[in-house]
Amino acid sequence: MDKNNKPNKADFERSLKPAGSYLDSLADFADILGTIRQAENAAKELIDETTPKLSKQEPQECKNGHNEGMHDNLAEQKDAKEATLEELIEKLDALVGLENIKQSVKSLINYVKVRKLRIENELPNPPLTLHMVFMGNPGTGKTTVARILSELYRAIGVLSKGQLVEVDRSGLVAGFVGQTAIKTTDAIKSALGGILFIDEAYSLAPDVGSGNDFGREAIETLLKMMEDNRDDLIVIVAGYNEPMELFINSNPGLESRFNRFFVFEDYNSDELNAIFTSMCEKSEYMLDNDAKEFAYGHFNELYDKRGENFGNARHVRNFFENIVAVHSDRVSALNGHTREDLTIVIREDLEKAAAM
Repeated sequence: MDKNNKPNKADFERSLKPAGSYLDSLADFADILGTIRQAENAAKELIDETTPKLSKQEPQECKNGHNEGMHDNLAEQKDAKEATLEELIEKLDALVGLENIKQSVKSLINYVKVRKLRIENELPNPPLTLHMVFMGNPGTGKTTVARILSELYRAIGVLSKGQLVEVDRSGLVAGFVGQTAIKTTDAIKSALGGILFIDEAYSLAPDVGSGNDFGREAIETLLKMMEDNRDDLIVIVAGYNEPMELFINSNPGLESRFNRFFVFEDYNSDELNAIFTSMCEKSEYMLDNDAKEFAYGHFNELYDKRGENFGNARHVRNFFENIVAVHSDRVSALNGHTREDLTIVIREDLEKAAAM
């Protein structure tokens, strides 16, 4: 048929199929529909079976970054677990040693609480600066106290969230001009509502004669954002005693904002031994009498011979982990073992650990 011409009646009649052909096509179509319905029902059953299981899994981050419902649930769980002021004070008191720090923290909390009461009674208050300098050797509990302090400030309403964000120079300083301000700003933003804890902060101080003074850029950005967010941000700078004093005195802006100093003294031998005993008890390791005697002598010697960079609780942690490794080697070599073998630590274990 010519496509330019309209179909005539004869052409139309020739194109018609027998009635049986249409019935066969309808039957095939019904079979297809039945298969589709079966597939839909199977999919529905699969969804019904797996949905309860999926709801119990840990929430996963959506590909597009939006997971608001899950984040809301996590926030509610966090709120339900937030400790009270009394519980946090008990947690502070439970720390080994640090008596001067505990008293300073409690005095600071009392000061803030009374300050709030004066505001409620429409009484004037002097300017308040809660930024702090933590000075002391490694392993003296600076980060632990900072974490408790962030929760304490949240409990009394000074901070809205109470999280602790830990950084050092590498978390603030970039390698190219202009990037340090961006990196420092991002770190500070993540700490808003809580405490920004800058470890070894003295490393930000500019080196004499240094051409690429990115540390200074980080300090300037920090000072500006501390001022802009003074109502919901606390900064703690931490490090060794003398370098921290030089760091604070190197910049007038630092001197004016950091006027609370907490000095973390080295743990004495009894406190080191108490920390070690606590680690053993938490992991359900028991020292026999000879092992206890060796441990006491070890920490006495360690404290008497300590240098200016004494590791304190870090040394205790390393010593404990070495003991666990030595104990595991000894128990693994036994033909059979009892529950007592798995828990008892002997003097030989400590002697080998001390030599590692």
